[in-house]
Amino acid sequence: MIKEIKMRRSIRKYSNKQVEDDKIISLLESARLAPSGSNTQPWHFIVVKSELSREKLSKVAHNQKWMITAPVFIVCVADIRCRIDEDVDILLNEESPQGELKQIIRDTSISIGYMLLEAEQLGLGSCWVAWFIQEEIRIILNIPTDKYVVGIVTLGYANETPKARPRKKLEEIIHCENW
Repeated sequence: MIKEIKMRRSIRKYSNKQVEDDKIISLLESARLAPSGSNTQPWHFIVVKSELSREKLSKVAHNQKWMITAPVFIVCVADIRCRIDEDVDILLNEESPQGELKQIIRDTSISIGYMLLEAEQLGLGSCWVAWFIQEEIRIILNIPTDKYVVGIVTLGYANETPKARPRKKLEEIIHCENW
C-alpha cells in the first residue's frame, strides 16, 4: 500500500473515458470497510454521474470548473443520527456546536481516505473537494439538514500527472513519549 500512498495525487484534469461500475463499487466497498469510533459507520455516499448535477455541484463548490471534467462525483455525507438517538430537529453547518459533529466528520474522513487510496490502486484519478457551503450543496441532492457533507470526491481517469508536492521530513513531525 505504501506505493499507492506515495503515488496518489489530487487530479484536476480527467480524460472523457467513463469509470466502470465495478470500480465505483470497489471504491465504495473500501470506504464501507473503514474504521469508525464505536463502529458507528456514519457515512453515506451519493454517486453522481449526471452532467447537470455535476455542473450544479461544481458551481456551489466555488465555481471550480475543472471538476466537471471528472465523469463521476462521489458526495460523502456524515450522518449525526448514528450518535444522537433523540428525535429532535438538527441543523448542521459549519458553525454547529455539537461535539458529535466532529466525530462523524473524523470517521467519514477516514472512509474518504480509504476511497482515495483504492482509486489510486485501481488506476483512477481522484480529488477531495471540500470548499462549499452546506446549505448550498444540500439543496442540489436533497440532503436532509441533519446530515453533513464532508466532501465531494471527483473521480475518473487522469489526464495529467502532477508532480509530488513537498512533504515535511519525518523527524519534523515525530515526537517520542511527549511533545
